[in-house]
Amino acid sequence: MDTHRWILTSIITPLGITGSLAHLLLTPTPDAHAESFNVKPGVWEMTVTTVASGMKLSPELSAKMTPVQRAQMEQMMKAREGKPHTMTTRSCITKEDLSQDRIIKEMEDEDEDTAVQCKVKVLSKSSSKLVLDQLCPGPPPSTTHFTVEAKTPERIIAIGDRGETGSGKSHIDIKGKWLSASCDGLEE
Repeated sequence: MDTHRWILTSIITPLGITGSLAHLLLTPTPDAHAESFNVKPGVWEMTVTTVASGMKLSPELSAKMTPVQRAQMEQMMKAREGKPHTMTTRSCITKEDLSQDRIIKEMEDEDEDTAVQCKVKVLSKSSSKLVLDQLCPGPPPSTTHFTVEAKTPERIIAIGDRGETGSGKSHIDIKGKWLSASCDGLEE
């Protein structure tokens, strides 16, 4: 497990929300003077709950799968339809991992497999809250409204809603709590 990343991709990629929470929240940036979240570095426990509805495989993704893979993915999506899926992980976050400018940049570069970049519109930004919209041309085109808030230096919440053209929508709730200043013993 990469302890510098808070999970988002592995949980939500099948639901249409991609990127990792590390990329959304806590990846180092060369701009040390960028606005950062007012939270403590150290070990964080993140609980991520997702709910998807109306999700369908995109023709582009479907074309890359074997018939067996496609059937398995469709079965998994049908089984999760409208039901919350929750996962909890622990991550080590350093002081350098807290730049909001990096969050925005990573959301613009969300899909590493394509040259097309998403557009991010920052609606508000402070040391305790970041609200933005992400517009991705696709395929398939998608729109995400995302809010990350440092409620206290020891508690973070994030909420995201994403809609993909022709592929339904998904919702994510993330609750993070700080556990300790030392990351000693946390698996890399």
